[in-house]
Amino acid sequence: MTQYLERMLPLRQGKFKVQMVEGGTGPNLLFLHGAGGFTGWTNFLDRLAEDYHVYAPAHPGVADSEGLEHLDDLWDLMLFYEELMQELGLEHTYIVGHSYGGMLAAELAAHRPERVTRLVLVCPLGLWLEDTPIPDFFVLTPSESVGLVWHEPESALAKAYNARPDDPQERMEATLNNTKTLAAAGKFIWPIPDRGLPKRAHRITMPTLLLWGESDGMVPPVYGTAFQQLLPNAKLTVLEKCGHLPQVERTEEFLAAVKGFLKA
Repeated sequence: MTQYLERMLPLRQGKFKVQMVEGGTGPNLLFLHGAGGFTGWTNFLDRLAEDYHVYAPAHPGVADSEGLEHLDDLWDLMLFYEELMQELGLEHTYIVGHSYGGMLAAELAAHRPERVTRLVLVCPLGLWLEDTPIPDFFVLTPSESVGLVWHEPESALAKAYNARPDDPQERMEATLNNTKTLAAAGKFIWPIPDRGLPKRAHRITMPTLLLWGESDGMVPPVYGTAFQQLLPNAKLTVLEKCGHLPQVERTEEFLAAVKGFLKA
């Protein structure tokens, strides 16, 4: 495993405290996680860190990151991430964003395109198609969510990933943490995740990889086509036998696609 650091980074004179993990050597890569929550130093981040210096923060209000109350809207959140990138010295960086984090990555790339060398959007939110609405995952039961997220919801991997702690106290803490994470994301994407990105998408001119799972029931692959039509320099790759978590369910294919694209 790559050596990595977990730390709390103060920002804006202490108004924000950002929990983050970082590690690896090479060009800078910022990873923005989805509404499933902050998972720390995962296997796929470790593998990316073989070739890149990876930064993975927890969004404001998620895990131990603080300062959500100072953000009123998406514009505030973009300014926060701009300041975080400046604090980390990320003048030119790769950005990989998954789901909700993919939406934020796209918005950040539209806001400061000169700072983003290449962009990878993994099953991103950010658009809304009336003919194919995204499920309201704020009200989904765990069993409903599993069926939308995984190509093989009954697989050992899916069951292990979604397993709840046996200890009642730990199970309650996990439930509260999940509720907290969804509330933090909901501040910026409820009731629908389209916050005007189509009006700004022409600014996302850097090479962009759209990476989707063919069985994604949370953000269906038709959204990949919609994104590709909006972005001036985008490539769409759809992974077979894969749902909404390509980095987990099809790690090798995910890494091959991402690393191949970033090194092109």
